[in-house]
Amino acid sequence: MRDHLHSENSSHPEVWTGRATNRMQWLLAPAGAACLALGIELAVDSAWTSGVAPLVMSVVGCIAAGLLVLFGTLAFVHVAVRVDHESLEVRCGHIGLPRRRIPLAHVAGAEFAPHVTPRHWGGWGYRWRPEKGTAVVVRRGEGVVLRLWDGHTFTITIDNAETAVRVIRDRLHPSARST
Repeated sequence: MRDHLHSENSSHPEVWTGRATNRMQWLLAPAGAACLALGIELAVDSAWTSGVAPLVMSVVGCIAAGLLVLFGTLAFVHVAVRVDHESLEVRCGHIGLPRRRIPLAHVAGAEFAPHVTPRHWGGWGYRWRPEKGTAVVVRRGEGVVLRLWDGHTFTITIDNAETAVRVIRDRLHPSARST
């Protein structure tokens, strides 16, 4: 994580960046690769006598499951946050997708969340729950909760979330700071 540390009274850098990583998700990669390999093995060297339909369903199922697990691992092994004077951008994983850019003009406030867990959101990844809002959860720990002017919330797990909240609050428009 790159965090430009400053005292409370100093200004923040032009662009603040931070990230959070979950190396435990790499343990899922071999399972995804195994599913993918099984699908390819079934497609190439199959001696199934029960028909083509079960074989095709097995091959497609194994390949789809393998690709889904591999993409999920690559997409949600870490999250990177970038805050400049105009917006906050969240990029997930090595590919940078999914990505979300939130103009600071749309942010009503930012709060520090000391304990965000995948269990509260239904797992790792990009999550939505009607009663809680939207979140990018890559690990358990501290996070930032953005209150948007449209009434929605957006939560991000990130290292040094308290600094991120200070930077965001400092960059909100004067009408937003009063809330």
